[in-house]
Amino acid sequence: MTVTASASQTRPPVQRWLLVWALALAAVLVVFLLQDRLPWAVNYPADAVVPVADWVSALMRWIKPNLSWLTRSITAVLGVPLDFALDLLAKNFKIGHGADSYFLPRLSWIGVCVAAFIAGHAVGGRKLGMLVGGCFLYTALFGQWTSAMLTLALISIAVPFCIVTGLFAGIWAWRKPWAERLIISPALDLMQTIPTFAYLIPMLLLFGNSPVSAMIATAIFATPPMVRATMLGLSRVPSEIDDFSEMAGCTARQKLWRVLLPSARPTLMIGVNQVIMLALNMVIIASMIGAGGLGYDVLLALRALKVGEAMEAGLAIVALAIALDRLSQAIAHKQAKGHVQRQANQSVWRRYPNLSQAIAILVVTTLLGLFVPAFAAVPKAITFTTAPLWKAAVSWVTINFFDVIEAFRVALILNVLNPLRAFCEGFPWLGAVALLGLAGYQFGGLRLAAFVAALTAFCAVTGLWEKTMATVYLCGISAFIACLIGIPIGLMAARSDRFEKIVTPIIDTLQVLPSFCFIIPVVMLFRVGDVTAMIATVAFAVVPAIRYTNHGIRQVPPALIEAAKVSGCTPRQTFFRVQLPLALPEIMLGVNQTILMALAMIIICAMVGTRDLGQEVFIALSKADSGRGIVAGLAIAFIGIVADRLFNAWTAKARARLG
Repeated sequence: MTVTASASQTRPPVQRWLLVWALALAAVLVVFLLQDRLPWAVNYPADAVVPVADWVSALMRWIKPNLSWLTRSITAVLGVPLDFALDLLAKNFKIGHGADSYFLPRLSWIGVCVAAFIAGHAVGGRKLGMLVGGCFLYTALFGQWTSAMLTLALISIAVPFCIVTGLFAGIWAWRKPWAERLIISPALDLMQTIPTFAYLIPMLLLFGNSPVSAMIATAIFATPPMVRATMLGLSRVPSEIDDFSEMAGCTARQKLWRVLLPSARPTLMIGVNQVIMLALNMVIIASMIGAGGLGYDVLLALRALKVGEAMEAGLAIVALAIALDRLSQAIAHKQAKGHVQRQANQSVWRRYPNLSQAIAILVVTTLLGLFVPAFAAVPKAITFTTAPLWKAAVSWVTINFFDVIEAFRVALILNVLNPLRAFCEGFPWLGAVALLGLAGYQFGGLRLAAFVAALTAFCAVTGLWEKTMATVYLCGISAFIACLIGIPIGLMAARSDRFEKIVTPIIDTLQVLPSFCFIIPVVMLFRVGDVTAMIATVAFAVVPAIRYTNHGIRQVPPALIEAAKVSGCTPRQTFFRVQLPLALPEIMLGVNQTILMALAMIIICAMVGTRDLGQEVFIALSKADSGRGIVAGLAIAFIGIVADRLFNAWTAKARARLG
């Protein structure tokens, strides 16, 4: 009783916070109504804008000539393995110069397909082998082989770089808590919330329009999951293993590399899987600055409104994503179960039979390509295209359902999107800073309040408030609809194992689809604009809402459910009064992830005509305006960081309240 009484005295009651919020909202309303007398509190004064963009542009103009020796050195070093991978998979090796030069062929497409089957069969059995090999064969038969191999070559160099960099950064953060708190975590937050387009601008200015620029941007974007996986894996190694290694006399280096990292291998492999998927997603977007490959094909087709060609290239991206995702997941699962011990005195052929077999097949088929052209390049006679079918399907839908689609689009714009946009863009900037600061104070104290208010104010003082609120409006309604769809589906999946078996493959497929692929079918039907961006964003961001809701309900301890049943609760009462309240923090984490994914997708949707911060970054990329693009990218990142910090603080408070 004493503890309860003291807690109630130190914690403000709910009624007090309701009163505080009512007064704060009333104050904001007064400011809005008096905007003629207080215009500076509603719209940030143009003459008070801080020229951060000009400062960044000046810095980039200084860096480019003064550090050109460094950028040229980096390009030369990274260009060697990248050129080798491109020649090996997508191009031919040129040896010599002039008339004396000759070419060695790239790897045979038949050999690569067979090697993909062997890799899948080795780690996941015949079904996985057929899936992985079939995905590679699909890209060949649909005439996308060269583009797919260009994309794969970039990934094959970027991913090892991300893994090594992320591993060492994660080890450093794990060993030095101050580094994790002051350097690594803020850097990871910024890297994961800055939009993908914003990465391209400094890379384009410093390294030019080349595959090396695309690879560096991809490596920066895809490294954070490996850092987090390394920190998580090392922190979860049982203390008994750590103590045993010290008792065995291991040095600090031996303990790390021979005990701790092997014990954390399953978690590390999950990080590798995430690195591969993010690298694939980023390589597609990096096609804008010289990456080439499938992303460039999609981009050209979208610009020319060739829906059939765009759909084929998009499906090839999907096939490559599914193959790499399933293969890396199977390797992670096999590592978690343990690996087979091999005798050191065995020959390489016996120790690694699958690898040796794949290499032999690649060598033989590639050599055969010197004499049989069908082995060197995919014969056009066996390729086919479905582009005319997609075009015909879109034309049929447009002709027969144009009135319905147009009525839905116009009604959505007039009755929902335009009023919500007007409300957000007219919201006083000072009121938004104050309300978000108040939310930060309620959930996390004075430090979180100051942090959130400062990041929100940045968007205003840089002159991007209207664009920021346009982004918030479109991201907010997309995330709201995604949660409105995803949370009920997650609840149904949690209550029915049969329904979960149906939903899981669908959300797994949605999770591996690159963001480009969500835009293509929606553009076909709804043309460009906010409606297209909203629908594509909802489809892209709905997965976390489903997955976290399902997981949150299922992780409620069975003992509590049994206690509710013993107390006489019906299944409905048990669900709504026990499972749902206890799962609420987990569900809110899903909402947090849904918002972050919606924000990431909204920026990519700048390609289809949205007028927000994404458009700012897109315009800056086309004009190579580094200051404009980086500041807009920071504003987008700060929106994500504010949402993430507030939701995490609220979730932590809810978890503490629920014990």
